[in-house]
Amino acid sequence: MGRVRAHLRIHGRVQGVGFRWSLQREARKLGLAGWVRNLPDGTVEAVIEGDEERVEALIGWAHQGPALARVTRVEVKWEEPEGLEGFRVTG
Repeated sequence: MGRVRAHLRIHGRVQGVGFRWSLQREARKLGLAGWVRNLPDGTVEAVIEGDEERVEALIGWAHQGPALARVTRVEVKWEEPEGLEGFRVTG
């Protein structure tokens, strides 16, 4: 399996529920790189890079999110990896 990059847009009740920090924790557990941030329209945006199977696992997690989240939709766009390192919350 090669390195892949997924660009996510997560819709629903995903701000103010610890979504970004929980996603960061899950990504680090899986050894993935990237970033996550809140957007002004109430969605959460994330970019994830790493092993395809692990990226798919985190996408699966994002459909549920932390306990207080209510995810209604996850948009996924596949992009070329850029070699990101570490995983951070950016906003």
